[in-house]
Amino acid sequence: MGILSGKTALITGGNSGIGLSAAKAFASEGAQVVITGRRQRAVEEAVSEIGAGALGIQGDVADVAHHEDVARQIHQRFGAFDIYMANAGVNTITHSSAVSEDEYDAQFSINARGAFFGVQKLIPLMRDGGAVILTGSIASEKVLEGHAVYAGSKAAIGAFARSWAIELKSRRIRVNVLSPGPVDTAILDKLGVPAEMRASFQNSMAEAIPLGRMGQPEELAKAALFLASDASSFVTGVNLRVDGGMALF
Repeated sequence: MGILSGKTALITGGNSGIGLSAAKAFASEGAQVVITGRRQRAVEEAVSEIGAGALGIQGDVADVAHHEDVARQIHQRFGAFDIYMANAGVNTITHSSAVSEDEYDAQFSINARGAFFGVQKLIPLMRDGGAVILTGSIASEKVLEGHAVYAGSKAAIGAFARSWAIELKSRRIRVNVLSPGPVDTAILDKLGVPAEMRASFQNSMAEAIPLGRMGQPEELAKAALFLASDASSFVTGVNLRVDGGMALF
């Protein structure tokens, strides 16, 4: 039996990158996995990859009605659930002087608003003793060029986690933050790194990381699995940096 056997896990942004790797890891350890994502086709493809009876729900985490719909579907299909990984997020790298209102609103709407209202609408369905994992970023602690707005939205995640760890203590629900450093995922393409420059980009990033390389999504998934399982039964309110030591520089 896997360490998540009998558990139901919900992962937002579970159709790619860290979210997809976490979904696969959870499923391999026996969890019934539900993922959400904005693009229907990507959600369907991810569900096929995850297997093990995974369920996909299309929607935008910035829309409170989406969380209400997800809550209804989980209640109807499973009654309750055990693990919530608020992972969906966006990042636009822009110097503060050039940030548009749309860029600002998009990052706070998805990264902060999405996490907040997801927890608000879904926690009533979480079984006592459950686990909440919020995907943060080392950008909330370490200054990175062009990341001011993104960093602000992720700093909010840390504040939420500390408050919720106390607010939910009577139900023994643990709330923790998983903060990745640079990870080799498709987000590099979204950030505009062309294929021919990917190797040089990775090399330059590696120079800023004590372990000398970018992380792999599977490594973040293992950390998420730790926070989701009873292996972290006495851990709540922490920010777990999985960054190869980058925050130390």
